[in-house]
Amino acid sequence: MLFPKRGRSILYSWTLAPTVTLTDSGELIVVAHGLGVAHPPGFPLWVILALLASLVPFGNVAVRINFASAFFAALASAMLTLVVAELMIAASYLAASKRKKKGAQQRKKAAPYTTVGANDEDSATGRLLVLAPALGAGLLMAFSRTLWSYATIAEVYTLNTLLILVIFFLMLRWRRCIMADRRRIGTAVEAGKNTLAVTVHDNFLYAAALVFGLALGVHHVTVALILPAVAVIVYRTEGPRFFRGRRLIYAALISVGALLAVYTYLPLAASRTPVINWGNPRSLEEIWWHVTGRQYQVFFSFTPKVMAQQSVEFGRMALREFGVFWFPLPLALAFAGFGSAFKRDRTTFWFLLFIVTADLAYALSYYIAEDKDAYYLPTFISIAIAAGFGIRWLIQLAVFQSMPVGRPYLVAAIAVLLTCTIAFTANWPFNNRRHYFVAHDYVENLLSAIEPNGLLLTLDWQVASPMLYAQEIEQRRRDVKIVDINLLRRSWYFDYLKHAYPGLIERSRDKIDAFVADLKKWEHDPGAFANSQALTQMITAAFEEMIQSMVTNENRIAPVYITSDLLFADKRDSELIKGLSQNYQLVPQGLVFRLARDRNFHDSRDVHLQTRGLADGTLRFEKDDVVNLKVLPLYTSMLINRGRYLALFSQHERAIAAFRQALAINPGLAAARQGLAESMGKLRNP
Repeated sequence: MLFPKRGRSILYSWTLAPTVTLTDSGELIVVAHGLGVAHPPGFPLWVILALLASLVPFGNVAVRINFASAFFAALASAMLTLVVAELMIAASYLAASKRKKKGAQQRKKAAPYTTVGANDEDSATGRLLVLAPALGAGLLMAFSRTLWSYATIAEVYTLNTLLILVIFFLMLRWRRCIMADRRRIGTAVEAGKNTLAVTVHDNFLYAAALVFGLALGVHHVTVALILPAVAVIVYRTEGPRFFRGRRLIYAALISVGALLAVYTYLPLAASRTPVINWGNPRSLEEIWWHVTGRQYQVFFSFTPKVMAQQSVEFGRMALREFGVFWFPLPLALAFAGFGSAFKRDRTTFWFLLFIVTADLAYALSYYIAEDKDAYYLPTFISIAIAAGFGIRWLIQLAVFQSMPVGRPYLVAAIAVLLTCTIAFTANWPFNNRRHYFVAHDYVENLLSAIEPNGLLLTLDWQVASPMLYAQEIEQRRRDVKIVDINLLRRSWYFDYLKHAYPGLIERSRDKIDAFVADLKKWEHDPGAFANSQALTQMITAAFEEMIQSMVTNENRIAPVYITSDLLFADKRDSELIKGLSQNYQLVPQGLVFRLARDRNFHDSRDVHLQTRGLADGTLRFEKDDVVNLKVLPLYTSMLINRGRYLALFSQHERAIAAFRQALAINPGLAAARQGLAESMGKLRNP
C-alpha cells in the first residue's frame, strides 16, 4: 500500500494552492505561525502540528501549511484503505464461522463460495477479496471532492479525518483480533458467548481512546459524532458486559486525559497575548465558551424548513462527491455495499449506519454558508467504505457465476479503475488549485485602491481572513487599517486592533472604552440584553457611536473605505449604514467605496484588477463556491459601479474600460452591456 499512498501525496502536492486561500485559511495560518488561538473550538492539536509544518524551510508559510493538509489527507486515504482491509478480513472470518456450523454436505455444496477466501484468507482469491475493495475504497476517498479540496489548502479537516480513521482502524483491529482468538479456540463469534483471553488485545482499544481524546482537540464536534458507531463495534464484539466493566472506565480516563492535555494549550497560548487570541480563553468560563463554540450556537435550527433545505443541499453534495450526478456509479456500489454488509456482516452495517445517522442529525440542523461540506466528511467516509463492500460483492458475483479463473481479477480491476477514474476526472477540475491566486489577488486588488494609512471597514470574512495573512505574515501594507465590523462585537478583537493599529484605538478611545464595557457585560449575560429593550438600545447606540467616531477621526488623516457588503447589511447594522450613506458620498474605487465628505467628483487612478483564474478558465468553481457567491459578484458589481460613476461625470472612455473589464469576467451582465452602450453612444454623440 506504500505506492498508492505516495501517489496520493504526489497528487495532492501537485494540486496544492501556492498561497493563502479564502475563508478560514488566512486566520488559521496566522494563528499557527504565532501559536495563537483560532476561532472556536480553537483546534489546539492542529495549531501545534501546523506550527511545526510552518518551520519547514521551503516555499512560503502558506504553502508549508497547505502541504501539511496534503500530508494528512494522503495518510487519511491510506488509513481508510487499512480500515476496509480490516473489515474485509472480518467478513471472511464471519463467513467461515457460518459455514462451520453447517454439515459436511452443506459445505460441499458451498464449495464455489469457499474459494472466495473465507476458509483460507491466504488464497489468491481471498487476498483479492481483501485488497481490491480496500484499494478501491481508499482511492475513491482520496479522489473525493471534499477531502481532496481540503488537502490543497490550510484547514483542519484533513487532520480531523485522519484521526477519525485511525480510531476506526484501531477499533476494528481490536475487534478482528478478538474474533481471530475465538476462531482459533473454537468459540462462537457472537458477542458475549466467550470472553476468554481477549483482553490481551485491549492495547488497541486504549490506543483508540487516546487518539479519540487527541482528535477532540481538532474538530471535536465531528469526532464526538462517531461515538455511537464506536459503541456499536464494542457492543457487537464484547456484548453489554463491557459497558459494566473496568475497561470502559480506563478508556474514558485515557480519552479525558488526552482531551485535557490538548486543551491546556488554550489558556497557555492566551496568556502569551499572541497576534490572534480569539476569545482570550484564560478563565474556566472563557475556556468553556470557546471549546463549546458558544458564539456559533445561533446557527442551529431544528425547524423542518431548515432541515429540508439542508437535506437538498446534502443530496446535491453527495451526488457530486465521488463523480458526476448523471453517472453515480460509486454511490450505486455503496448502496450495494450497504446491502451486502447487512447480509454478510451486520456489525459493519450498523457501524456505517450509525456514522451516517449521527452525522446527518447534526449537520442538517447546522446552518452555515461556508465549508459546510466538511461536516459531511464522516458520511462520505461511510459511503467510501460501503463502496468497498460493493466491490467485494461484484467479485463474489463473478465467483458465484463459475466464471473462468482470471475473471474475478478482471471484475475487480474494472470496478476499482472505473469508480476511481470517475471520481478523479470529475473532481480534478475543481480541486486543482495549482494556479489558485484568488485570495492573493483579491487582497492585492483591495489594497491597490486604498491610499496610505487608509481605513477599510468590512463585513466580509473573505476580505478579513486573507488580509490577516497579507499583513501579519507577508508584512504587506501594514499602514492600511482593516476592521471587520462583525468581529467588533467580540471584546478580544480590540486587543488585536490595539496590536495592529494602535493609533486607530487611541484616536477613538473614549467611544471604544464605553462600548467595550457594555460588550463585556453582554458577553457574560446575553440573556439580560435579549430580554431588555433598553439594554439592547444602549449597546447598539454605543456600537454605532464607536464606528462613527472611527470614521470621523480617521478621515482627518487618511481616506476611509467600505466594502460593498455593508450596503446590504442585515437589520442590526442598517441604521449604521444609513448614517454613513447620508453623511458621505460613496465613491467607487477598485473593489471599495471611498467615503467622501462632499458630492464633488473624486478622481483616482483606474485600477486594473488582477483576476487570475477567474476569467481565463484556469480554475473551475461550483455554483455554491464562495468565489461564485461573493468574490465574482463583488468584482463585477464594483466595476459596474465604477463605470457608472465615471459616466456620471462624463468620463466615458474610462467608464467604457470599466464596463469591458466587467464583461470580460461575466459576458452576460446586462447592466454592464447597457452602461457600455450608453457611454459609447455619448462618445459618438457628445
